[in-house]
Amino acid sequence: MKSFEIEGQAKLKGEVTISGNKNAVLPAIAASILTDQEVVLHNVPCILDVENMLRIGEHIGMEINRSDSTIRLRTTRIPDPAVPKELSSMLRTSILFAGPLLARCGKSEFWHPGGDFIGRRRLDAHIYGLKGLGAKLASSDQPYKLEAKKLRGRDLFLDEASVTATEHLLMTATLAHGTTTIRNAASEPHVQDLAELLVKMGAKISGIRTDTLVVEGVEKLGGAEHTIPGDHIEAASFLSLAAATGSEITISGTVPSHYWMTRRIFERFNVKFTINPGSIFIPGHQKLRIQNDFGNAIPVISDGPWPQFPTDMMSCAIVMATQATGTVLFFEKMFEGRMYFIDRLIGMGANAIVCDPHRAVISGPSELRGIEMSSPDIRAGMAMLIAALCAKGKSIINNAHVISRGYEDINLKIEKLGGRIRTI
Repeated sequence: MKSFEIEGQAKLKGEVTISGNKNAVLPAIAASILTDQEVVLHNVPCILDVENMLRIGEHIGMEINRSDSTIRLRTTRIPDPAVPKELSSMLRTSILFAGPLLARCGKSEFWHPGGDFIGRRRLDAHIYGLKGLGAKLASSDQPYKLEAKKLRGRDLFLDEASVTATEHLLMTATLAHGTTTIRNAASEPHVQDLAELLVKMGAKISGIRTDTLVVEGVEKLGGAEHTIPGDHIEAASFLSLAAATGSEITISGTVPSHYWMTRRIFERFNVKFTINPGSIFIPGHQKLRIQNDFGNAIPVISDGPWPQFPTDMMSCAIVMATQATGTVLFFEKMFEGRMYFIDRLIGMGANAIVCDPHRAVISGPSELRGIEMSSPDIRAGMAMLIAALCAKGKSIINNAHVISRGYEDINLKIEKLGGRIRTI
């Protein structure tokens, strides 16, 4: 397990190009097994979660050819429609193979998925939807076993706008007989991107970019070529880094419509940036000051389903708040473990109160000092990197391989901007 050693308070400036969207490429890999033809994906980040998804694909029978950021995937035959236990425990999106395997083979076997420990992640929406499409849960003990002689479309209503469940049911429904309507569907950029890939493969999907997806099942899907868009979560992480450290940074590889809500949140910290076609420019030396709500009330930053502020952006925004004048309440609605990393910030000198598993109050600005800490999850790890770059002195972040699950070459990108970081 590697660690990062960071010398804080270095002057940062320059341009960084974000990598392909992690949350878009993982379901795209699973979607490729819906056809026996070749699926070509461009702008694929070289991160640990991608490697583990490809390992699952290889176990199932996927042929993989990789050249730089392009991967060619073809699953001509599937000898064993089972996701291995060891790999299931490594990432949440391992469950995305279950439905496509069911659609392709009439059966599938999977284990409870792993991933970041940021709180309970229900499988209810997945099982509800798959059963609705005609699947039978042959085993309710692990490994879970699904069977279906024939999948049939139906009207589904998700009790939560789950990204992973929406992606899972969207893929499975493409090969179901008849029409499937998914209501209260997630509509995040990576869900939209998956839908666009499936359409290229021959799927009939309407309602993309809305919370109601309608899928007309087809007999067979074919190959496709698709470019993964830039990761808006990574871009927002660098925006938080720039704001917190007073740095001037240009972020390339962005899609303008992905940052409208992010801009509204940053405006509440008196931070401005310019959204251009393909890039974002954030000027340096901005004075972070929390803007109170109308009537001089303490503002609340909360997450929610797209197009609201994404939960994955909360951790980095919390670190940004430690460098802003004023007080703000963060309300993390989705996961009860997201706030736990704030203890590390308090150890660095942040003025923070964790009210309960979902809420924390941050008052600033605080002068942070370097400490040794450990990364509990991908987004908290990135937030710790930002805090370390703000801090006086040296910080060591252990368990840094967790950050590499979601951020490609993050140490090299920070180093290119002038950050003093090295891998131990």
